[in-house]
This record gives sequence, C-alpha cells and structure tokens, in this order.
Amino acid sequence: MSHTKTISIYKFNGPNSEQQSDEVAIEEPLEIRLIIGQYKTEKKLSVTMRTPGNDKELAVGFLFTEGIISSYNEIESIYKDTFDTNIIYIVLKPEIEISLSSLDRNFYTTSSCGVCGKSSIDAVKTQCKIILNPNNQLSISSSILYELPNKLKQQQEAFKSTGGIHASAFFTENENFVALKEDVGRHNALDKLIGNMLIQNQLPIDIYILLLSGRASFELIQKAMMAGIKIIAAIGAPSSLAIELAYESDITLIGFLKDGKMNIYTHPNRVK
Repeated sequence: MSHTKTISIYKFNGPNSEQQSDEVAIEEPLEIRLIIGQYKTEKKLSVTMRTPGNDKELAVGFLFTEGIISSYNEIESIYKDTFDTNIIYIVLKPEIEISLSSLDRNFYTTSSCGVCGKSSIDAVKTQCKIILNPNNQLSISSSILYELPNKLKQQQEAFKSTGGIHASAFFTENENFVALKEDVGRHNALDKLIGNMLIQNQLPIDIYILLLSGRASFELIQKAMMAGIKIIAAIGAPSSLAIELAYESDITLIGFLKDGKMNIYTHPNRVK
C-alpha cells in the first residue's frame, strides 16, 4: 500500500512560479475496535490519524503499549471492516479478561500529539510487564551512534518523496539496520514497529537501539518502556517529562543526534 499520493501544486521561486507534481504523505483515520469475552462484546477503543499501511501492526502495537494485552497470543483474530477499511477489529480470545471500565478513558489520539485527549497523564503510566534478561548489557559507541541518522535516511522511502513523515527504527549495537516503520504520527510509527516485533514474538527488545526521526515525547518513552527498550536516540529534542520517565525506567535517552553531536540526558553508562 502506498504511503503517498501525487497532487498538483504551484511552486514559487521568488517572483517565478510553475505548476508541478508533488508527493505528499497520506493521512487517514484508523478506528480500532476491540471484541472481548465469550459474548463478543464490542468496544470502540481508539481513533488515530495515521498513514495507511501496517494497520495490523499499528493496532497490535497500540494495544500492547497501552497495557491492554501482554502477548500476541491473547489475540484470536484481526480483520478489517467489510465496508470501511479504516476500521479494524481485534478479537481477543474468550478466556482473556479485560475490564471494560478500565478502557473508558478517552483514547482519542491525533498525529500531532498522542497524549492529547486522554483523561489525565496518569492514564498513560501503564505498568511494564516485560521481563528483561539480566545478562544483557547493551551498550553502543558514540562513533556508531553518529552514523545512525544517515543510515535511517537511507531506509526512509516515504520521507524521501514527501519530507513530511516520521520514522522509528531499530539498529544493533554494531549499527546494523533491523527494522523501520513510517507514519505521519510519530507515536503510530513506534506502535507499528513494536507491533511488528510482538507479532513475531521478539519481545522484549532490549537488544536493539531505538532511533526516532524527530523529538522524544513522553508517550514515545512510555511505549518504548513497555517493550523493554533500553537505549533511545532521537534526532530531535526530548521533553522534560520524557527525560523524567527515561530516568525512572533506567533508559538511556539521547537527543539532538545529528552532525556528529548529541546530548545524553539519562543513564550515560551505556554509551562508550
């Protein structure tokens, strides 16, 4: 599925103009509906503005990072609405118990800010259930970190053509590319990436470095925490609350990673 569409624009260069074709990122709503219990109770869970594609991974990643499911094995089936491809259903296995009252917070999210619209910031602080390997001592050298932004650009197909789409990617400590997902919403890109790993039963993801194409918000750190990620590098700036959560969660948080420079905000011991 294409992440972009071609439109006609008027391009100005000083006093001169000409009509040209331009590629823009597609943005459409995705409504996630949950089917729960023996009697298949339907719950409208979330609407998020996203770039179509990897909707299954997005929905699964969202349920996981919000603490609604802890394993892909809890899901019985996933399917799209017959008449509206912007509606996706996730059917949980009948034996999986979910409290409907716990889902009653306002889940409406937008591409500009995933936290906006939630009833309170406490609603975002779900508890991480991931069990980490105590023998994993992930670290990375500063010289390899400096190479990652260019490696990310090489993988960003949609960004190359539009310049207006976010990416989340995994790299090894030896700078090898592992996986990438793109979306107009930075939180959607990360949910797609984590959802893909969850479907492949590859959690926790404490053996990879997470690279974010933009800034590091509180919600992105929360989602990474849920997946057991221990090193997060962002090309943009982190927020104060993101820094606080990274510190409390023993996550190494790096910001402004570009042009051979970076700031390390928390737990610098993992950077050699």
